[in-house]
Amino acid sequence: MNYNAPMEIGVEISLYPLADRFAPQIHDFIARLAAAGDLKVVSSSLSTQVFGEYERVFETLRRELRATFESRGADGGKAAFVLKVLGPL
Repeated sequence: MNYNAPMEIGVEISLYPLADRFAPQIHDFIARLAAAGDLKVVSSSLSTQVFGEYERVFETLRRELRATFESRGADGGKAAFVLKVLGPL
């Protein structure tokens, strides 16, 4: 199996900031995903879908999930993510 060959995937993400004011944190997370530029980001009222090349999707998710956890931790809070991964597309 060639693990270096490009592969397109989709990831459905739901973020649950454990806070009273949760909407701004969710919108900020989605904006940071969209800023990656080379990923397709589609949001609905229940989740956000991210589509792109496997390595790029997970590189972006790794960075942005950590940034969210660090931000919540700095406020003394926590967050939960639910992810579903679909591939190859």
